[in-house]
Amino acid sequence: MDQTTHDAVILGGGLAGLSLAMQLKRAYPDMDIVVLERHTRPLPEAAFKVGESTVEIAAHYFADTLGLLDHLETEQIRKFGFRFFFSDGRDDLADVQELGVSAVLPTPSYQIDRGKLENFMGDEAARRGIDFREGITVRGFDIGSGDAPHTVRYSSEAGDGALQARWLLDASGRAGLMRRKLDLTRDNGHHANAVWFRVDDRLEIDGWCDDSEWKDRCHPPERWRSTNHLVGPGYWVWLIPLSSGAHSVGIVADAATHPLSDMNTFDKAMVWLWEHQPVLAKEIEARKDKLLDFAFFRHFSYGCARMFSSDRWALTGEAGAFLDPFYSPGSDFIAITNTYITLLVGLDREGTALAPHARLYERLFFSFYDGTLRMYQGQYNLFGDPEVLPIKVIWDYAYYWGVLCQIVFQNRLGDAGFIAHMSPELTASQELNIRMQAFFQRWHAVSAKVNRKHMMDQRDLTWFADMNRTLHDVLDDDALAARLRNNVNMMRLLAAGIIERSAALYPSLMDGYEDMVDIEGARTKLFDLVA
Repeated sequence: MDQTTHDAVILGGGLAGLSLAMQLKRAYPDMDIVVLERHTRPLPEAAFKVGESTVEIAAHYFADTLGLLDHLETEQIRKFGFRFFFSDGRDDLADVQELGVSAVLPTPSYQIDRGKLENFMGDEAARRGIDFREGITVRGFDIGSGDAPHTVRYSSEAGDGALQARWLLDASGRAGLMRRKLDLTRDNGHHANAVWFRVDDRLEIDGWCDDSEWKDRCHPPERWRSTNHLVGPGYWVWLIPLSSGAHSVGIVADAATHPLSDMNTFDKAMVWLWEHQPVLAKEIEARKDKLLDFAFFRHFSYGCARMFSSDRWALTGEAGAFLDPFYSPGSDFIAITNTYITLLVGLDREGTALAPHARLYERLFFSFYDGTLRMYQGQYNLFGDPEVLPIKVIWDYAYYWGVLCQIVFQNRLGDAGFIAHMSPELTASQELNIRMQAFFQRWHAVSAKVNRKHMMDQRDLTWFADMNRTLHDVLDDDALAARLRNNVNMMRLLAAGIIERSAALYPSLMDGYEDMVDIEGARTKLFDLVA
């Protein structure tokens, strides 16, 4: 037994654990932090872990909160946004509807080679004075009561050992050491599966089509840098480039519509791709000798009953709750969770009672989690609808950039006073989102699902690009409150425009939604992309 009581022991030295250690060390430089990781460096590049796409919150967190901007800019790939092709059963991308941006949006996001990033973060953690121990298998732990320390038992090549810690922080990923021991796993009602593999070659989607007009839609013509989605009823396929030159491919599908048994080997997945995405199957077939790996998750989405405890333990990353890879929220929620843990540790260091803050932060976390879950639950049928899905995607991002990103970018996650002050607007945005997610399902039931040969360029939506461009603005409380009010009002107008325009084609859609369009300015030009 190491008789030292360390300030924090983190179970797991992957993305969540190393991020948490770095954030804690930046906030409290004198902290004694031990990270226990079962893998040993160097980790393999290109074929290590999925979770390779980041969006704005995660990119901001890694670059600015943790100070990793130089690594991201020089060693990873700047992302060309999110892009969708309604290409189910089709073999020519120029003949299907495309959703995306013609030029990169101002606020950066990145495609991440997880092995390369975690190798760098392991070295960087040691440089910052964090006790990062590799090749460690956690055998068990005991949660201390009151002020008594927690105890962690482990084994390594050097033998067995034990550590004591004031804070015990679980970042063990899907192993979920604390979640399983305390029986915290919960079914969140979202049942989907995923399979994925990496090929050691670039999938240059820009070269899959000879149509010059199609190629000229993007500047520069580098669609391959996007998180490309090939979509169809009940599923989506991701294409994510890695800085090693490899490409990540994944199939994510509703469990009832596309059973995992139809795709849980590479050969089965190829049969499935030839049926649903032949344009991709052809490219993979030519590179079968460059296959790096293959893996799958069954029912990858789950909830968690507790995240933070006043007994000085907490969960982060996939050790806690996980939503869905669509929109890449995993690293966003690592950022949110780690920030709440860092705030709780700071309160503990000040001698402040933790219980009310742990309850508040947990309630806020779950409000963000549940609001985001609404985007996925029962929504996978929309992936095959080229009329409805593009509108849902724009709505979802307006909600994300307009509300959650504002709170995170302006460092208000733990500001109880400000969040209480803005409670009417935050509640209104959540209620709007709930109603609109239900509306998209009603629209889908009657939509013509016409797959038009054109690109819906989100750059044409000035307000959409402006929301992205202004994310890094530094705002005081009054300015942030004004922005949130303006964004929620914009969401009301956007909802009104969506409902009015869809109801012009399908009048029955107005039933039960009259109150949402009976507002001044309902015939807004926010949504000219629909025309």
